[in-house]
Amino acid sequence: MISSSLVYLSVLALFSSLALYLSKKEFKILQYLPPIVLLYMSIMLLSSNGIFEMNEEISTSYSTLKSNLLPAMLFLMLLPNKLTHLSKLGPKMLLSFLLATLSLFVAFILSFFLFSLPSSDIQIFAPLAGSWMGGTGNMLAVSAALNTSESAIGITLFMDSIDYSLWLMFLLLLVPLASRFNLFTKANDSIKDIHIDTNCALHFSYKGYSYLLLSAMAVSLFSQVFAQYLAQYLFASITTWSVLLASVLGVLFSFSPLAKSKGLQGTANAMLYLLIALIASRANIEFNLNLLNYLLLGLFILCIHGLFMVIFAKIFKLDLFSISVASLANIGGIASAPILSAAYAQSLVGIGVLMASLGYILGTFVALFLAEVLTWIV
Repeated sequence: MISSSLVYLSVLALFSSLALYLSKKEFKILQYLPPIVLLYMSIMLLSSNGIFEMNEEISTSYSTLKSNLLPAMLFLMLLPNKLTHLSKLGPKMLLSFLLATLSLFVAFILSFFLFSLPSSDIQIFAPLAGSWMGGTGNMLAVSAALNTSESAIGITLFMDSIDYSLWLMFLLLLVPLASRFNLFTKANDSIKDIHIDTNCALHFSYKGYSYLLLSAMAVSLFSQVFAQYLAQYLFASITTWSVLLASVLGVLFSFSPLAKSKGLQGTANAMLYLLIALIASRANIEFNLNLLNYLLLGLFILCIHGLFMVIFAKIFKLDLFSISVASLANIGGIASAPILSAAYAQSLVGIGVLMASLGYILGTFVALFLAEVLTWIV
């Protein structure tokens, strides 16, 4: 008789592979329904219709795979982001990025204060902040650290994909207005055609996928074991410490030959999609007016963020390109910041990539700090 956990994991792996395949295609519908959201919805519908019988065997497989896969994915995700590369951005772009992160941080706090949101919503908005200050991997790291429910992660994913898509379209519509905006802010220098090489060895061969997987799982094991020791004597849970340790190790090993391994990005993405499928298999979201309220709250946060960015641009005399790409590097990450950069000039694509990389490094830490601040407020 075939093991139920084997069937469960095989279905998740199959759907994850299909979503990963679609993510490399350029179908128009995927601009509005990202493959990662389609994956979540598909697995959630299967689970809701009783395809997976959540017995003890499947529950054990779920918790074991999730706890081991998350630190490994974070480690691989951060490997390409070498801190020394960020010096190429220059002070103006770095300032723009940090101001974008700060404005989002304040926007989340203001939203909780103005709408008197319950403490339970921290488990939705803190992971959302992880995504909007970094990427989907950061979102999963924050949700794991906060022990967020699978349904709450689903709401976060929907807010992230829909509100982010609207924000991307809005920023693209602003591109023709760049010269007028720069006159308004009195930006002291125009966009220069700077070419930044960000391919930094992501395509060189090393020792193949097996070396990557072994290294990632070794880091995962170390992070979880050492996290148990830290949690006994310091603040935070075992999961929080394993997430933080894996993130720090990813940044440190970005200077090693491992960061030049072939297939690095693809391996990290495969782990990310499998994690999303795992979470979706335990989710149950009700599509009602409450979900619409969350989407509107997300748009409110983005509007506050946008208002702050205009004020900062006026104070520091920043141009539209700088603040727009900084905003999207936070909110959209590596998938969309280069697209907006290219809308201004093809030679500026590298700036979007580097700024999104900075978000990957900072996103988890800033979002966890935000969760602490929101806990104090509520």
